[in-house]
Amino acid sequence: MRTLLLPLLLWAGAAAAQSWSWDDGTVPYVVTPMEVVERMLRMADVKRGDYLIDLGSGDGRIVIEAAKRGASGLGVDIDPRLVEAATENAARAGVVGRARFEKRDLFETDLSGASVVTMYLLPEINAKLLPRLLRLRPGTRIVSHDGGIGDWPADERLEIRAPEKAVGIDGLSRIELWVVPGNAAGEWTSEIPQHAGRWRFRIAQRYQGLEVDTLAQGRDLLVRASRLRGDEVKIVVTGIIGTRAWHHLFAGTLQGDRIAGELQISDGNEQRTYPWIATRTR
Repeated sequence: MRTLLLPLLLWAGAAAAQSWSWDDGTVPYVVTPMEVVERMLRMADVKRGDYLIDLGSGDGRIVIEAAKRGASGLGVDIDPRLVEAATENAARAGVVGRARFEKRDLFETDLSGASVVTMYLLPEINAKLLPRLLRLRPGTRIVSHDGGIGDWPADERLEIRAPEKAVGIDGLSRIELWVVPGNAAGEWTSEIPQHAGRWRFRIAQRYQGLEVDTLAQGRDLLVRASRLRGDEVKIVVTGIIGTRAWHHLFAGTLQGDRIAGELQISDGNEQRTYPWIATRTR
């Protein structure tokens, strides 16, 4: 749902309507089709116990649908008439206890308690929110309809057709998900006496993207893949340990300067699992 000052009459096929905003930073009000709402909530895996904040909540449909799934939520909008309408819609849906709406500037809204943030804003508005979004707790899910967030690459992206969409071409909607990453950058050491002894990992990070170098038994090993999703780290390494070629999957959870998890190894014939604890040294 886009934020607004005054509702506009938008015509079908008006793709340019999504590329401008008012001088005060607000954007025109365009209803999010229910099919898109459903996909946004599904992509964010909204469930009981989540707290969702919708920026530019319009008639409240995203917060209301989240509340129907057992979550609680806050919708903020600059138009008091929409805030009133959304509150009435929540009452009719029977979720007024879990869905509330406030007239508020989205840039002055405290997002720190959210486990999910949703928005249907313009890309330039999203870009201004980028620093605040990155400061949210690792694992917080952010879903945007038709708008990227600066140069932050999405974790997931989906395009669907919603024929009832009032703007754009052929009702095409782009839905993107970001998961706020933890801080994995630095040099890490790990002792695995059952398998190679001391391991060293050097990790460079940009958003959720990792570049990893791994050293064991005095030799560099090949890092085939790595992933950071919230505070969950996975690193896939292949190489010779002892006299055999091994495939390694390191999987753990960031806990400050510590990663706790397990190492799964396989040489094609045998599989083993060991505890994995890594400590950040630099």
